[in-house]
Amino acid sequence: MWRDELASRLRGEVIRDAPLAPRTSIRVGGPADLLVRPADPDDLAELLRACRDLGVPLLALGGGANLLVADAGVRGVVVKLPGDLGGESGDGARLVLPAGAPSARLPARAQALGLVGCEFIAGIPGTLGGAVAMNAGTRLGEMKDVVTRVEVATADGAGWLEASALGFAYRTCRLPPGGVVTRVEVLLREGDVAASAAAMQADKDHRRRTQPLSQPTFGSTFRNPPGDHAGRLIEAVGLKGHREGGAAWSDVHANFVVNLGGARAADVLELVRLARTRVRERFDITLEPEVRLVGDFPDGLKEI
Repeated sequence: MWRDELASRLRGEVIRDAPLAPRTSIRVGGPADLLVRPADPDDLAELLRACRDLGVPLLALGGGANLLVADAGVRGVVVKLPGDLGGESGDGARLVLPAGAPSARLPARAQALGLVGCEFIAGIPGTLGGAVAMNAGTRLGEMKDVVTRVEVATADGAGWLEASALGFAYRTCRLPPGGVVTRVEVLLREGDVAASAAAMQADKDHRRRTQPLSQPTFGSTFRNPPGDHAGRLIEAVGLKGHREGGAAWSDVHANFVVNLGGARAADVLELVRLARTRVRERFDITLEPEVRLVGDFPDGLKEI
């Protein structure tokens, strides 16, 4: 069986039928056939080669934000990078951090070194690799504003890609197919760290007041369309607070789906598709999801 063969080639942690719901921010979804935590970069490279040799699909799991895992789970391998894989380094205002590190590590390192410019990432859940993959950001900025290069591992090896090759756009980044981000290089600047800390705290306070951060949620479900806000549109079509099974559109912010307890992926998907349909019918606007669907969804439910 492919799982036995793959496990025999690795030195890191290998978990069969690993529950994924606790590893996603919305706490929804079934198990992975195999969850792997590579021991080091060489072990990751061996994992990628083994998946290629055996024809096994692979999914890189960051912090599990903006991710909807199917109720039936994920076939193949899910890889979760340790937070220290690849190590850290710095040269003045240029920092290199592991992609598996929590997003919060970037502003923490910046503050310790007297650097500013990454205030937008404070309070965003997930990992730095995931933040790159979706060009995460807030009203204060986006990853594209600070990323200079990313290291990407594939079955053929690892190498650095310049930010200009990643096609950064609003909540968008184009990574090589099958590639796993392993390290992130950012360029910050010297500045007033006290003012930076105050800006981050003010942003966190604003988010606590306006977003349902006390409940399991993706974060924003849809991208804001040009000149408008997805939350306003969803509220305008009467869906704020609307419930399907164990999930609901938040009554705090209408662009946030929350898990009320025991939600299924099917419940979440029904909410998302309902909002998209109603907004299109009333406003002739097609909302584009920030959420990615992964795993073994039934036919007809593979897209939002």
